[in-house]
Amino acid sequence: MSSSMEEELRRNEEAARAAPQSPHEAIQPERVPVPKKRRRETHPLLAAVNGLLSLAVFAIIAGGIALYIGKQRFDAPGPLVDDTSVIINRGDGVREIAELLQREGVISEQIVFVAGIFLHNARNDLKAGEYLFPAHVSMSEALDLIREGRVVLHRVTIPEGLTSQQIVQRLTEEEHLTGEITDIPREGSLLPETYSFTRGAKRQDILLQMRRAQERILAEVWENRDPDLPLETPEELVILASIVEKETGQPEERSHVASVFVNRLHQGMRLQSDPTIIYGIVGGQGSLGRPIRRSDIDETTPYNTYRIDGLPPTPIANPGTASLRAVGQPMETNDLFFVADGTGGHAFAETLEEHNENVARWRAIERERREAQEAEEAAEGSGNENQSQ
Repeated sequence: MSSSMEEELRRNEEAARAAPQSPHEAIQPERVPVPKKRRRETHPLLAAVNGLLSLAVFAIIAGGIALYIGKQRFDAPGPLVDDTSVIINRGDGVREIAELLQREGVISEQIVFVAGIFLHNARNDLKAGEYLFPAHVSMSEALDLIREGRVVLHRVTIPEGLTSQQIVQRLTEEEHLTGEITDIPREGSLLPETYSFTRGAKRQDILLQMRRAQERILAEVWENRDPDLPLETPEELVILASIVEKETGQPEERSHVASVFVNRLHQGMRLQSDPTIIYGIVGGQGSLGRPIRRSDIDETTPYNTYRIDGLPPTPIANPGTASLRAVGQPMETNDLFFVADGTGGHAFAETLEEHNENVARWRAIERERREAQEAEEAAEGSGNENQSQ
């Protein structure tokens, strides 16, 4: 056997030994181990930054949700059932105001209200005073009221023709005002009008406001007065206006009554005004409390214009704007007399004869009224007697 054949047989034997024993067994490739990836290490600072960013995002989301819910509650109708007046005192802080409003039932959540104040940067804008909160007012609307100082305004009305003493008495009786009035203002120096004020305002401040208003109106009336007026000073105009004010309660008559007194002054006649008799007797009290008697007319006082010439020394009351204007520009007439006509107004006359006729008619009206009243009282007395029997 040749060497080449021996070599081939040897190779076949080696191949047979290396072949798989099972006919179904496949040749499997040899497994090579996979090299493990090396884990990358994170820097501690970077980890901290990532944590903070995550926390910030969470906080923003949570804050947005809280802000949205809070805004809804801040703008929602409140628990107040009825309109309620609440007084915020000077010096009250944010928390004191929030506690007060919750105690009065205006708001239900102090925390939301306080947060709203700070978010609106309104901590230094809150104003003291009396506030009227409407039913179901929201916290947002309540804050707007307090920021804008929309406080409750009270009013006091001073009728025309009151004396300064009577005006002081009215202000003293006004419960929403404070402070004492130590001096009675000069007669005629106050302007009767309706004045607005906040709770706790001082009575003396209202008097000051009335005095300034009178000075302003008087200056205007004096500037635009009729140049032929027989009056030398603004004070004389006030004196005559006070007499006109007390003589008639009819607005349309003021200018006519003023013309009568101006005509009398022009002719040197005495004014003969009944209200001056009363003031000469009772002064600032204002009311005599009874009809004028003949003895009152005959009594000489510095104010009785039946006994003195010209004007009395001071006004007898505080005239209103209409009476001041009526004297400043009186109606153009030749009338020298007037008397009540039974309707609440007056009958005017140029001559004494006409005036006496008007007086006679007025006396007849007075007599008829007196007789009717006596008959009515007699009938009432008779009816009471029948009931008692």
